[in-house]
Amino acid sequence: MAPPKKSKKTKRKPKFGDKSNTDPKPAEPKALEIDWWYSFWQKNCNSGPAVPSDEDEAFKYFFRVSKKTFEYICSLVRQDLVSRPPSGLINIEGRLLSVEKQVAIALRRLASGESQVSVGAAFGVGQSTVSQVTWRFIESMEERARHHIKWPDPDRMEQIKTKFETTYGLPNCCGAIDATHIIMTLPAVESSDDWCDHERNYSMFLQGIVDNEMRFIDIVTGWPGGMTVSRLLKFSGFFKLCESGKRLNGPARMSSEKAEIREFIVGDSAYPLLSWLMTPYEGKGMSASMAAFNAKHNDARLLAGRALSQLKGVWRILHKVMWRPDKHKLPSIILVCCLLHNIIIDNGDELHANVALSDHHDAGYKEQNCQQVDPDGKAMRETLARHLHCYQASRLS
Repeated sequence: MAPPKKSKKTKRKPKFGDKSNTDPKPAEPKALEIDWWYSFWQKNCNSGPAVPSDEDEAFKYFFRVSKKTFEYICSLVRQDLVSRPPSGLINIEGRLLSVEKQVAIALRRLASGESQVSVGAAFGVGQSTVSQVTWRFIESMEERARHHIKWPDPDRMEQIKTKFETTYGLPNCCGAIDATHIIMTLPAVESSDDWCDHERNYSMFLQGIVDNEMRFIDIVTGWPGGMTVSRLLKFSGFFKLCESGKRLNGPARMSSEKAEIREFIVGDSAYPLLSWLMTPYEGKGMSASMAAFNAKHNDARLLAGRALSQLKGVWRILHKVMWRPDKHKLPSIILVCCLLHNIIIDNGDELHANVALSDHHDAGYKEQNCQQVDPDGKAMRETLARHLHCYQASRLS
């Protein structure tokens, strides 16, 4: 959920399935850019020592996805990119840009985080073309690919919970949560304390919940980085759904001591301890069961941090400082990068090992600490700690 925006008159965007969007189906103009990839590769193969010599690996290096996944992405946006007037979408030779080249330009812009001028030079197009192509792509993906981020249905959730219990020993765990800052510069007229975060950067928040495969199953963005992580959570639709019993409301599990363990997610100490959000124990003099819980909890919650490090490493536009972005458009850019992150996972693409950020996704930011402790959350954390202790004791006996 993003912050409410000021209402303004906009043209109605056709919804998926609208006759105005699908009937009659527009014919794709004949583009002459059939060899765009080979032209691009020849021009950029020596752009750095890290560029692979293998063609398929080089394609993945530049665009972050395999050729097969690239074709799938093109199939999602093709109708939109073809049906809209292609005003200005020509290269320096006067040829109309193909859908494939438009998608490549947009992916390269998002993946590299380089300036529009640099991306345009790599493809032989101007800055304005890169800007127009990228935004058309983002608008289309925001609508056509949204199904790649969704809360799991009961069957899929059972699979997730089974994996969390098998791998981390946490029964009924449904995911891990974390948040990161997208740093930007703002014009003086738009600067405010709301957007200035605790490290004196202007930033926008992204909160993500991931499953056992680091797939985003819920995201929240659009809120100022000056908020605390716990406040961001409480403004989210996810929080409201959980508090009203409409999410994380699946069947309870029984602990080794016959106590109920409800569905929950795990997060670090920046979050409040709630009946459906488990945070670690803090302080000195922890018991053996507390220490065991913290170890398992830490392993599980780091999934969210690794997902955000991968997201910002793959789609570097989110990692570099954004130069005066439109704050109303930035949430769409963040969402589409999250959608692409999930598409990579859904299609089984393997990323290069050095793509993810080597350091923390929020390097330079101090850890936050929330002191809120809900009595029901405290009781359930104790139940989980005892359950893990009993389970480990039974395995050693």
